[in-house]
Amino acid sequence: METTESTQTAGTTADFASLVRDEFAPRNTYLNSASSGLMPARTVAAMRVAVEAAAAGAPTDMFGDVEASRASFARLVGVPGRRVAAGASVAVYSGLVAASLPAGAEVLTAEGDFSSTVNPFHVRSELKVRAVPLERLAESIRPGTALVAVSAAQSADGRIADLPAIRAAAREHGARTYIDASQAAGWLDFDANAYDYSACVAFKWLLCPRGVAFLVVPEDLGALPPLFAGWVAGEHPWDSCYGPVEELAHSARRFDESPALFSYAGARHSLGLLEDIGVDAVRAHDLALADRFRAGLATLGHEPVPAPGSPIVSVPGLGVRQGELSAAGIEVSNRAGNLRAAFHLYNTSTDVDRLLDVLSS
Repeated sequence: METTESTQTAGTTADFASLVRDEFAPRNTYLNSASSGLMPARTVAAMRVAVEAAAAGAPTDMFGDVEASRASFARLVGVPGRRVAAGASVAVYSGLVAASLPAGAEVLTAEGDFSSTVNPFHVRSELKVRAVPLERLAESIRPGTALVAVSAAQSADGRIADLPAIRAAAREHGARTYIDASQAAGWLDFDANAYDYSACVAFKWLLCPRGVAFLVVPEDLGALPPLFAGWVAGEHPWDSCYGPVEELAHSARRFDESPALFSYAGARHSLGLLEDIGVDAVRAHDLALADRFRAGLATLGHEPVPAPGSPIVSVPGLGVRQGELSAAGIEVSNRAGNLRAAFHLYNTSTDVDRLLDVLSS
């Protein structure tokens, strides 16, 4: 595993290259983390143990795995664990935020943002949803805007929202903020404290199995109604299995979905790996590779969608080559006609150069 000097030392006492080499052994040139990240070996092993133990009638403590995952994610985004709900889907949590708004409330979104982020607001026909270009989001917040909902990094092309400007404008006009960090958490220096609500699926840059997602809420739990509260949302879950839940959790756990336990059995180990390495080190590594790819594209006469500071590189007009690249053992995505390459901690400069070589032919 090749690394830059900065990634060998930044943010971790363990050696970046050694950790990555021990955990990942892709059989192809995998540049598709914006679709789904690779799971580390420790995660796969933990899930295998959990499945085999359940098959033998002696299941492991997978509810303990949920709590360990919650705590690890909380540390990664800088909030206490009591502010984090554990679930499976950003769409569910977007729907919860949408349900908290009164009829007639204005929701401001970015044009072309990911459907799971914005569609739950559209299906509530009594809300007023307004979409503007991502670059104009902050300046478009106005008196009467109730909520700004946006992805920290755009799925289609990697553009990063100007979150500080959005936060400042929202505070000026009394609007709440809801940030989808699914394409950002794991590499971006994302501080969930800065926003009212944030949600994130964990199977992309956080390297977890599918079926894991998190919601961050304010200390006072915000205005969210616990619409889908089941027994796990009780302050004492094992005493909340029958009849109405008498006492909802006093923390964000009241918004928990019944967890996909085998997924969480693995998730705690993926999140732990990112804590071991450090997000700063991951970001430095990822961005160095993305910049190498952008420089190589320039020599080939291609201009990607401008997305400085993002490990997602989207190239207009080249999406049609996704099938050809896959046949050559290079996994990327075709998004809106663009070729989307996403660089993460298990990628190397050799991966970048191989993609450029095939594109040049």
